[in-house]
Amino acid sequence: MIVALAVLAWAALSAWALSPYARYLDHGDWLVDGPVAALCRTIPGGTLLVPAALAGIAWVLMIAAMMLPTALPLFEAFDRLGAGRPDHTRLLVLLGLGYVAAWGAFGVVAHALHSLLLARIDAWPGVAGHAWLIGAATIAGAGAFQFSRLKQRCLDKCRTPLSFVIEHWRGRRQALQAFILGAHHGLYCVGCCWALMLLMFVVGAGNLGWMLALAALMAIEKNFAWGRRLSAPLGVALLSWAAGLAIVHV
Repeated sequence: MIVALAVLAWAALSAWALSPYARYLDHGDWLVDGPVAALCRTIPGGTLLVPAALAGIAWVLMIAAMMLPTALPLFEAFDRLGAGRPDHTRLLVLLGLGYVAAWGAFGVVAHALHSLLLARIDAWPGVAGHAWLIGAATIAGAGAFQFSRLKQRCLDKCRTPLSFVIEHWRGRRQALQAFILGAHHGLYCVGCCWALMLLMFVVGAGNLGWMLALAALMAIEKNFAWGRRLSAPLGVALLSWAAGLAIVHV
């Protein structure tokens, strides 16, 4: 079921990226022309609500495509422990909703900060000429975070899904517990992957190649025994990329 959802999400993102509305996936030119611009002008508060709805849909599709596959061990562990229950499928769905909710909350914060940053750049024309600094700082931050103790602690939780389920499953009020368990695990997933996910704001949210590459890197880090050895080289690569941008622009 999780694999099918991820495949559907990738298919939807691919169709969106290849459609005439691909610019809406990249959060650009929503209000300039086209049917979305007309909708923004027609609906009360549409200049805020319509872009927010589009960003929300795009973010949920990205999470389903990129992050649900990295959490497959969690769903498999929960599936084994709950096999034979009459409400088994419902609990799995609630587990997934909780996981997506944690990433959704992060998405709200990330998009709000992104919109605020873009508004500040528009308000200060002199900053626009040095907008590369924002991208370089984001990349450098993601590289530095690869070496942080917090990332490794969160990765340790993600790498032991069966222990995580046994530790946190109480068996009371099962529906609520399943949702909370998914959200709890999702928070650890956000804790180890948030900096890499912010790179999508640098390379473009509609860039399917980068989405695939980042999803693969995060899946390896979280789910393979040798994933820990990837963290430092990836951090060095990101820091080198940021340094290269600085050298080119200075």
